[in-house]
Amino acid sequence: MGQGGTYATLDEQTESLSPKEERFERGRRTIGLFLGPALLLLFLVLPLGLEPEQQRLAAVFLFVITWWLTEAIPIPVTAFLGMALAIVLNAVPADAEDPAADVVFGAFASSTIFLFIGGFIIAQAMRVHGLDRRFAFAVLSLPGVAGSTYRTIIAFGVISALLSAFISNTAAAAMLFPIGMGIVGSLSKMVAEQADGDRDPNRLRFGTALMLMIAYAASIGGLLTPIGSPPNLIGREFIEQATDQRITFFDWVATAAPIVLVMFLILSVLLIALNRPEVRRIEGAEEYIAEQRAGLGSMSRGERNTLVAFGVAVTFWILPGIIGLVLGDDAKFYEQVLDRADEGVVALVAASLLFVLPVDWKARKFTLSWSEAVQIDWGTILLFGSGIALGGLLADTGLAEVVGSNLAETLGVSQLLTITLLATVVAVVISETTSNTASVSIVVPIVIPIAASAGVEPLIPALAAVFGSSYGFALPVSTPPNAIVYGSGMVPITKMVRSGLVFDVIGAVTIVAGVSLMAGVVGLV
Repeated sequence: MGQGGTYATLDEQTESLSPKEERFERGRRTIGLFLGPALLLLFLVLPLGLEPEQQRLAAVFLFVITWWLTEAIPIPVTAFLGMALAIVLNAVPADAEDPAADVVFGAFASSTIFLFIGGFIIAQAMRVHGLDRRFAFAVLSLPGVAGSTYRTIIAFGVISALLSAFISNTAAAAMLFPIGMGIVGSLSKMVAEQADGDRDPNRLRFGTALMLMIAYAASIGGLLTPIGSPPNLIGREFIEQATDQRITFFDWVATAAPIVLVMFLILSVLLIALNRPEVRRIEGAEEYIAEQRAGLGSMSRGERNTLVAFGVAVTFWILPGIIGLVLGDDAKFYEQVLDRADEGVVALVAASLLFVLPVDWKARKFTLSWSEAVQIDWGTILLFGSGIALGGLLADTGLAEVVGSNLAETLGVSQLLTITLLATVVAVVISETTSNTASVSIVVPIVIPIAASAGVEPLIPALAAVFGSSYGFALPVSTPPNAIVYGSGMVPITKMVRSGLVFDVIGAVTIVAGVSLMAGVVGLV
């Protein structure tokens, strides 16, 4: 889960940006670099009528939001700089008994941090041993898939969505990107000849549709499980802290699965309609896929070991939910299993298997080495812990309640539907311009007190905001998968914006309807 495109600085992005885009990015980041500290100082001295600790936290949070939105420096660095400022300025609850540093850094004791780490290590093993590529070519080798442009596009979407449910959206898109490029490059001549058109792969609608499918399906599929996307775990932690209601792995999947399925079906139909491939059938495609798959050889010991570790993790993540479904949520055995098979514990046990299961016992070589394991996305882990810390301070100091009440009164939102729609739209809009992890850290802590002040169940709008934070289809900077496929040269910015805006709107409506319905069906409310 390399850092490369996830929180890229301007110099790291330059090669993939046009001169106009580079000027915009330079201006945005430069303005933010100076605006953030200016707002921090201004809000420290303004007479806002808040409690002292609330005003200091408001200043820190506004500084963090400004630097998150403008990406003045890497987003994880802004996050833990915000924690440092909260400690230095003593922006913690006035009645806190522990030192400010212990209060703020205590967020890193959350078991969800270790769920992140364990899940990331398992995903790293998949990439190291090529298990993800084997899965991709297995799906593409299904009868009738590779010979049809439509089915090839949809198959890539299925692979991208399923992979991103268990590894990061960025990693799923990055893995499929070269495979997609190879397929388009190899098949473009066939497509062009059969369409009697230009042979340049960069100008084929087939290539555009395939690249967009990889990116968009990764964002959609990431919603399927709590570990599928960082906003899921961050938002779930906020919700559980605020409502004292536990959302198990099973509950999450049951709630998200219908939403993901409906959105994927809509994506498959509309994306192909908006970027209709030049031809329906490609002669010679099956042979190309068969050749690529044959090159992988038989499954290695490392792949089998990784599959064992992955199977252990998924089994014990889902098992408590199944037991609760059979015995009931109030059964003592269910409560014991839920406590002992904590998701963070399961992730660490499964990840540890990768360092125990050998690939070469004589040489004492195991499935994963520590040098390979440490290449996981530590930036997201830091961002997660920092986001939980700042979000917790918003609630504990009472600032979130003050802001939420004032916003609810100003906007006149008092019904569950309007609050849920507002939360979703704001989350989607913010995710278009900044990291989805930053989006969820901004929106969820505010929407929960808005719902509470209006006297409605906060779980539904908060969960909708979490889902909305993973969307953002319209711009290359919206999500790392978007940036990855935009770099292919096959996706004109106008086509990404046109397709993306359509899916932003449809996605928001699907989320609002789906979360409102499924939360009740699953029994979360």
